[in-house]
Amino acid sequence: MDASNATTKANAIEVRDLRKDFVVQQNRQGLKGAFRDLFNREYKQVAAVKDISFTIPRGEICGYIGENGAGKSTTIKMLTGILVPTSGHLTVNGFVPYKEREAFVRGIGVVFGQRSQLWWDIGVVESFQLLRKVYRVPEDEFKQRLDELVERLQLQELLSRPVRKLSLGQRMRCELAASLLHNPSILFLDEPTIGLDIVVKTEIREFLKELNRRYETTILLTTHDLQDIEALCSRVIMLDDGRIIYDGGLDELKAKWGKGKEVHLQFEQPVSAARLEELTRGLDVVWKPENEQSAQVWIPQDRANVSEVLARLVGVLSIHDIKIVETNTDDIVREIYKSGSADKPAAAEEREGAVSHA
Repeated sequence: MDASNATTKANAIEVRDLRKDFVVQQNRQGLKGAFRDLFNREYKQVAAVKDISFTIPRGEICGYIGENGAGKSTTIKMLTGILVPTSGHLTVNGFVPYKEREAFVRGIGVVFGQRSQLWWDIGVVESFQLLRKVYRVPEDEFKQRLDELVERLQLQELLSRPVRKLSLGQRMRCELAASLLHNPSILFLDEPTIGLDIVVKTEIREFLKELNRRYETTILLTTHDLQDIEALCSRVIMLDDGRIIYDGGLDELKAKWGKGKEVHLQFEQPVSAARLEELTRGLDVVWKPENEQSAQVWIPQDRANVSEVLARLVGVLSIHDIKIVETNTDDIVREIYKSGSADKPAAAEEREGAVSHA
């Protein structure tokens, strides 16, 4: 086997210099402009995805994130064969999606949070049977797979109901089952938890983690809920205006952009702010007393760490409770989009502002 074939087999998805342009009508302003548009329309070319490249190894769960209009959905539509790229190269499971459509779709599952693949007015199990025929799954394999999905997604009481009578959470569990009936090796999820309550979100996240653990299913997840990313993904690809501005580990992103940690402490006996500052003298931290027996301390990134602070306090003061709060992923992503680049860490004055604010 040559090196190129070995690489293809190791990667579930390969994207190189992928681009998608759309031609859109350019509307003129005012009544006169609208009248002219009736007879002489003008068009312009808009690039939704701009020469992006990435690979996703088999068995990885990767988060694909960006603001509205960043190009996420356009990328997913090209990866699933719905759209044809303007230029560039992509393979999914070794297939070029828009060229080898019939063979390609047998190896992928797709869940669009705002669109259903189930038939609205018939029972859920009848939709599953129709999908079995679409994917040409043998009856015995289908029954075994369906029994497993029904048990793990708790669908027993939903199978005979029409889809239109399901709650959003129930429908999303059925959508997941529908996408997995043919046992695909790659699962594309586009906003799978949108509009769901926290309980259902947690159930779906746990199911996806188990699916990946058990079958090494490759998952590409797009979402605006960054808690999905934190719960599921070790890697993040971040898109802005059609370009990739970050591709790497979530932990590395937090380490680079996190401003620090806020530690909340409750003490057994009253303690003054002056005493706390005395005990941590020389450490670059900021104390903020809450009452006589509780205080919070801001520990800036790369200037001190939690263990150093606690080492100064433990043994001298009796600590009843500790709570550590880190900069969350939502804040980090917001900062990156404000700066326009993930290569440029937060400015020193922003860090100082965060410390003084704490």
